[in-house]
Amino acid sequence: MANSRTRKIAGWILSGLLAVMLIGLSASGKFTEWEGKAEMMDKLGYPMDVIKAIGVVEVIVTLLFLIPQTSFVGAILLTGYLGGATATHVRIGDPFFMPIIIGVVVWIALGLRTPGIFALAMGKRPLESKVQTAE
Repeated sequence: MANSRTRKIAGWILSGLLAVMLIGLSASGKFTEWEGKAEMMDKLGYPMDVIKAIGVVEVIVTLLFLIPQTSFVGAILLTGYLGGATATHVRIGDPFFMPIIIGVVVWIALGLRTPGIFALAMGKRPLESKVQTAE
């Protein structure tokens, strides 16, 4: 029981850190003006009029990830969002490992919060990992 509680706490701490990174740092920069923003968006190949929409998507999928009832869908959508970020960085020749690492951490955090996720990753049904069948 304590191990399960410790895992869940670790999962929520990771989830909170991800939310701070994605909403507090990344998305907030999409809603504020700062020097060099237009040049960065130009380099990335995105017009300035879409940056706020990208920020809204980032906030929404992160919030879906944080809500227990929608966390699985949120993790899937965050993975897609981060895949777009990876593709953007690959296309312009920038380092692209960070969105991949963040995506992996999303699934680790969700798996710690919801152990059935790890069972799914191993090709089992979530209940199979908890229920032993008598043979």
